[in-house]
Amino acid sequence: MYLQYYRKAAVSILAGFLIFSAPSSGAAGSLAGKIGDKRFSPTLSLDPKEACYKAYLAYIAAGGHSAYATTFYSRVVDLHIFCSAKLNAPSQKAAEDMALRACQSAFTRWKVKTASGGCAIAMSK
Repeated sequence: MYLQYYRKAAVSILAGFLIFSAPSSGAAGSLAGKIGDKRFSPTLSLDPKEACYKAYLAYIAAGGHSAYATTFYSRVVDLHIFCSAKLNAPSQKAAEDMALRACQSAFTRWKVKTASGGCAIAMSK
């Protein structure tokens, strides 16, 4: 007799937990298609073959924590644009660190200096 009442109480409590937990699971969905924290607008050419444009599109399509780093660009002074994207990292901070290091390594690899400085995080999510 007591088992019958406990079963009904347990079922109603579990149903209540299910109702309140359902909306929060949808909020923790994928980050794909979102821009995230935008710090500045990167200079992009709309040529689909360009590497920075491809990296930008991959950043937007990524579902996990990602970051897009690029150089500041001044058309008058700078001739080079370096960029990098770190996709689906364990955290937003880790993605930012890895994208920034990859972008800055291009300066030593190509032995180039820009007037506008180094790289900066343009967007991260």
